[in-house]
Amino acid sequence: MREPAAGAFITFEGGEGAGKSTQVQRLAARLRTGSGRPVVVTREPGGSPKAEAIRAALLSGVAKPHGAFAEALLFSAARIDHLDTLIRPALARGETVLCDRFADSTRAYQGAAGGLDPALVTSLERVVVGETRPDLTLILDLDPSLGLARAAGRGDAGPDRFEAEALAFHTRLRDAFRAIAAAEPERCALIDASAEPDAVEAAIRAAVAARLPALLGEASGDAA
Repeated sequence: MREPAAGAFITFEGGEGAGKSTQVQRLAARLRTGSGRPVVVTREPGGSPKAEAIRAALLSGVAKPHGAFAEALLFSAARIDHLDTLIRPALARGETVLCDRFADSTRAYQGAAGGLDPALVTSLERVVVGETRPDLTLILDLDPSLGLARAAGRGDAGPDRFEAEALAFHTRLRDAFRAIAAAEPERCALIDASAEPDAVEAAIRAAVAARLPALLGEASGDAA
């Protein structure tokens, strides 16, 4: 278990095109000026050299033919390395860790949307994550049609393994993330990601100010 004086762990979740990466960077900039403590920005799958190699394989679709369980195992392997080499050491040093996706994505993607037994997903999470659970999870909620349109407009190499799934898959994802937020309101904050980026940033800042006010320092007074 983490010591009480350890750093803060904030995760960002949501469907494709919800704007997580943008908002992670915006919050990191705000926290660096507000708290005075180091802020680590990372992502899943990825965040460490071994985990990044697994990310490349997963997003290429190489594991898809083997089913949701195989993907969940690969995500878990990446998460173990990520936790051991980056997240847990940073938290032990008293740093703030902002992570673009974490265990809730496995619950949603391989569990609810992929059809994997929830009890199996829970067991994997218990073994892999242990006590290193987020202090706050910001779930960016967006209509999947809009999110996929945003993702398609990025102009990169084309849809990855998950962006290429049918709309019904992404609808199940949204439902899963909303269910997680409803089931764990003490940890999760549901953020309307359909608004302009500045408005989304303000909503995130307000959620952080309400749940973890010390992170914003003197900036917490104008967080709303």
